[in-house]
Amino acid sequence: MTAAPSASSPVGTLLRQWRATRGCSQLELAMDMGVSQRHVSFIESGRSTPSRALLLGLCNALDVPLRDRNAWLLAAGYAPMYAEPAWDAAEMRVVHRALERMLRQHEPYPALVMDRHWNVLMTNEAAPQFFGQFVELGLFPRPRNLLRLMFDPQGLRPFVANWEDVAASLFQRIHREAPGGVLDDAMRALVDELLAFPGVSSAWRTAEVASTSPVVPIELVDQGAWFSMVSTVGTPQTASAQELRVECMFPADDRPTADG
Repeated sequence: MTAAPSASSPVGTLLRQWRATRGCSQLELAMDMGVSQRHVSFIESGRSTPSRALLLGLCNALDVPLRDRNAWLLAAGYAPMYAEPAWDAAEMRVVHRALERMLRQHEPYPALVMDRHWNVLMTNEAAPQFFGQFVELGLFPRPRNLLRLMFDPQGLRPFVANWEDVAASLFQRIHREAPGGVLDDAMRALVDELLAFPGVSSAWRTAEVASTSPVVPIELVDQGAWFSMVSTVGTPQTASAQELRVECMFPADDRPTADG
């Protein structure tokens, strides 16, 4: 008698979903891991439960973000491994001090710290002064979301001369800068919200921006062109640290730099 196929386990479902996201076959993943394709198949089907070490190895091979690795561990019956403290919690003090220093050193140009959903967590003194030239920031509740500030017709959008190019480049950044390059439910909901604003085209999500410049600048009325440099924590060991991004704005023209 042929045995009935096993129902997929929660961790098997996650493995299949992430493998599909990465465009990775069972055979390719098995070769990367140094295990048999049969072993990977058994994990996906629920016929085999991976060890904690193998599970984390699969996460490494598929570049699964730390927050999602905790979900994998829980699905397999293991305790979460990566802490998820608040960005300003005591255990994040060393990172918080580094962020404060980066923001302070970037004066007099705007700099800000964002979480994975583009909510602004910290700024230097220059940032609210800069954006306040265009927008009544009090109309946007804290934590202010940079994407809403950019796409909302009541926000920065009317002051961006090259709005369509900037909007298209922001959609590209949303996907490129998401942890692991994958949008979570909250981020997908935010993208839908941005697309619902008047004058926003869904085609911008996949548009290619033609530019002779090495960057796509933001051309602001009466403030010239600007571009951003984005920094992340190099060796994060908490989900919170992995998801932080520092965005520093620089003039994209020949004006003198902050250090002369």
